[in-house]
Amino acid sequence: MHELGVTFYVVRDVKKVAEENNVKKIDYVTLEIGEVSGVIHDQLVDCWNWASKKEGVTHMTMQEEVIKNIDTDYSYQLAKRMEQFRSNEKLGYRPAGSKAEFLTGEMLKDEMQKLGLSDVCKNAVTVDGWEFKNAELTFETKEGKRHTALLGAYQTDFVTDGEQAFSLMYLGKGTEADYEGKDVTGKLVLVDINQRDEWWINYPVYQAHLKGAAAVIAVQCGGYGEVDAKALNAQDIAGPEDAPAFSISREDAALLRELLDGEKEATVWLKADSRVKRDCTTYNISGCIPGKHPERMVLLSAHYDSYFSGFQDDNTAVAMMFGIAKTLIESGFKPNNTIVFCAMAAEEWGVVDSNFDWSTGAYEQIFTAHPEWVGKVIADLNFELPALAHGTRARIRCCYEYVHYIKEYLDGLQELTKAYPEMTSVTAPIETWSDDFSMAIAGIPSMVNDFTGGSFMETHYHSQFDNDDFYDEAVYRLHHELFTLLILALDETAVVPLDFTPVLERILAGGSEITAKVEETQEQIAAITKKLIQVTEEAQEKAKQSYEETAAINTRYHALLAEGNMQEAEKLFAENREREKQLLVKFKQEQDHFVRIDWYGEVFFPHEILWKNIGLLQDSVNALEQSDVDKALEKIYQVDNNAYAFMFDEYVYRHFTDYVFNQPKDRLKWGYGRLLGHEDLYHVVKCLLKKRKEADTDYREELHYLKECYKKQTRRLCETLKEISQTVKEMF
Repeated sequence: MHELGVTFYVVRDVKKVAEENNVKKIDYVTLEIGEVSGVIHDQLVDCWNWASKKEGVTHMTMQEEVIKNIDTDYSYQLAKRMEQFRSNEKLGYRPAGSKAEFLTGEMLKDEMQKLGLSDVCKNAVTVDGWEFKNAELTFETKEGKRHTALLGAYQTDFVTDGEQAFSLMYLGKGTEADYEGKDVTGKLVLVDINQRDEWWINYPVYQAHLKGAAAVIAVQCGGYGEVDAKALNAQDIAGPEDAPAFSISREDAALLRELLDGEKEATVWLKADSRVKRDCTTYNISGCIPGKHPERMVLLSAHYDSYFSGFQDDNTAVAMMFGIAKTLIESGFKPNNTIVFCAMAAEEWGVVDSNFDWSTGAYEQIFTAHPEWVGKVIADLNFELPALAHGTRARIRCCYEYVHYIKEYLDGLQELTKAYPEMTSVTAPIETWSDDFSMAIAGIPSMVNDFTGGSFMETHYHSQFDNDDFYDEAVYRLHHELFTLLILALDETAVVPLDFTPVLERILAGGSEITAKVEETQEQIAAITKKLIQVTEEAQEKAKQSYEETAAINTRYHALLAEGNMQEAEKLFAENREREKQLLVKFKQEQDHFVRIDWYGEVFFPHEILWKNIGLLQDSVNALEQSDVDKALEKIYQVDNNAYAFMFDEYVYRHFTDYVFNQPKDRLKWGYGRLLGHEDLYHVVKCLLKKRKEADTDYREELHYLKECYKKQTRRLCETLKEISQTVKEMF
């Protein structure tokens, strides 16, 4: 080979220069090749990697090589380039199914090809689409000056023919009581919202819709966008497209309130173009670095749709994924596993009138576009907001089954970039807030750089202030290092390193909580829980042994690779295909049987949710029997979605309860079947509030209803405990 001959000449010259200059260690060699040399780059790299090790020229490991080649400037610049595509010229926005999202996807596809990724393609998926071109509210201030407020928007349908005159009313928080004695038909309604501490935007918006309002103009009153009075905010609407809503800054809202001071309403002019279209096609963009074992894959994912410019959320994450691909290619990495890079569409929102309207692109990718990835992908490394500091340490949030391995991985790391005062840690479980949840419930063990610490989520998140002001190059580099090295580590496993003991530990913790608090009257619960604990403890020993065996296999495989004994390594790998298959099957079983969510999207095991409700219902009964209505209500509000439902009329409550259960699977996406039923306490709350006001102490009807709910939850808990016991027994 021409390239091999060139390589040996280079080796000779490098050794000579090193000897003349008393150089003991050579980290790397840079070679400039002329345009007419006839040298094939990839073949030359392969020859060099072989010859340099054989001749002892360089001492750099692949880990050192990738660390050296990490280029955060490339990633930063790509994140900034993504800002050029926008639906709204002034505010940005790259929502699901929009032209801006499409153009960004095309740019990312081209970039994958430029990097040298293989099998670059567009994976078509069906989502609901949204184009938000503009929204402006014009009015005369108290001083008589014409003022135009730039508005943000939610995923709803509202288009005006140029400026259109409306009457606007301020209705506080937009609850049912705020509408008493007021006619809002065809009018704009200004309301205060705090989506973090009170209720989601869908409740006051749908309330206004039912009252005949033309649209809601919402101003954040705490919760999000706290960085500046000019901040706009955007979130998923989780409601129907025909109930329009926009967002306004606190600064502009203050001018409107001033204008309305002493007045019931005021004339304003709204110019808006916000369009929702159901069943659109969008594209997830993927490419790969082919591996020696093409049927075994590691997936990297991040979403490229955004609110506003989305620099942190999630441009930097997409760009980091591309930066990792660039690093691996430039380092000459030849993986055992195929490394797949997937830029996801429609993460922020992607389905109309669903409680589970985010992570749509990822859900469709794994459930419809590439369901065959299940059983092949051993890990999904998902990225979110990786270029700013979250709290005092970096954290990898992973599924329970990866906790043990990630801890071992972190313990074995060389010293990386110092970006936090504390060492990197691992936390579990994964949450519903990002695309890794859709991947996990499909059967792909997943993880994400944890992004929930620090103040950014309350201040800058989902606002026009999500820009590079918070960019932290050291944090960004650390995340590049952590996940690039993790890819290398996973590449040297023969068996997916899943440990099921943390799952069983959580089952035991839930069972122990029940046995510690169970009352004498709950003998059935006590007996079934005791059996569950026994079965789970037995399974725990088996799970521990299984992981130890897996770890031993992987240790042996790693050693064989280090020795260069490829024949024995391949033999060991082949011998353990069935073992890996069974581990991934168990992982999927755990997702199907144990992973549930509450009405606010928090991840729990089924017996935990039921036991919590039983305790709350019992406490509410006890309080009511003592005529303590306030305490009873405090407990009732914590059951299912009863926290604030009573603030809105029953039609609102019914809509946002029923649409969780009375829609097909393709509208509920990753939330389908994850909620454990519902306790309807709307009328109980309404009656208790009325009786408290009227000093009525006859609570017999309410007590009867609460006790029946208690019995129902108890029956369900007993059934669930039996089901968990049976599943654990069958799995282990």
